[in-house]
Amino acid sequence: MIAMEKLQFSNANAKLEELYNVPELEVWLADGRKVYSLDLLSGHSCPFAKDCLSKATPTGELTKAGNPRLKIVDGPETEFRCFSASQEVLLPNVYKRRKHNFDTLRGLHLNDMTHVLNQSMPKDLGILRFHVGGDFFNHDYFFAALVLAMMHQDRLFYAYTKSLRYWVKYREWTDQIENFILTASRGGRDDHLIDEHNLRESVVVFSEDEAYERGLEIDHNDSHAAVPDWEYNDFALLIHGTQPKGSEAAEALKLLKKNKVKHSYSRKVVT
Repeated sequence: MIAMEKLQFSNANAKLEELYNVPELEVWLADGRKVYSLDLLSGHSCPFAKDCLSKATPTGELTKAGNPRLKIVDGPETEFRCFSASQEVLLPNVYKRRKHNFDTLRGLHLNDMTHVLNQSMPKDLGILRFHVGGDFFNHDYFFAALVLAMMHQDRLFYAYTKSLRYWVKYREWTDQIENFILTASRGGRDDHLIDEHNLRESVVVFSEDEAYERGLEIDHNDSHAAVPDWEYNDFALLIHGTQPKGSEAAEALKLLKKNKVKHSYSRKVVT
């Protein structure tokens, strides 16, 4: 097997750190095990994103520090900006880490993807979120993530995804793997599959009232997405991140901040 660069896993961000305080997850974090995420370039690795499609895109210039100068580019149907794409524009090391992971994985086939995921995984990992930034960008990568979960049944793996056709294709597998928990992220090009296949979903809302009207609980700490016993319960996420000036999303975010509603990921997200 050819030598491959290791992937770069990230420590829990401010939101994911709250998983340490969720009683239902204690078993996965025994013996000092930790929460990590594995992140890819937002938008660039999200083939089915629509409502939140945004990408950190090089301008061709360099900053004073010698890093590529980046700008945010929204998709043609973007309704709210992807918070993790905004992070990549603001934080060069985040962009570099995610680009490294994406470039490494997309050049590999299934067996090599599985190998590099397994070899790169931190030894003290207890819970892994695929992905704070990015998504399952092809069939091989989705299945490699499944295989990783099967190889480490004493670890918990979870993900939000808009790559619903991959989930549906491998539904027979995902339904049997108890430590691989998926949530359909509504707002993508394959949303029809959510209803057709009765997939558990999360919905981004602009207010607490909207969540109430939809009959959804708001997930403030990622527990709804991560706890295996809750894997059939739909839930809401409050709008977060930097939004385009003057947009409906920006106005909603302004109101949430004014009312001091807990809604966002901290910039502590990166290590």
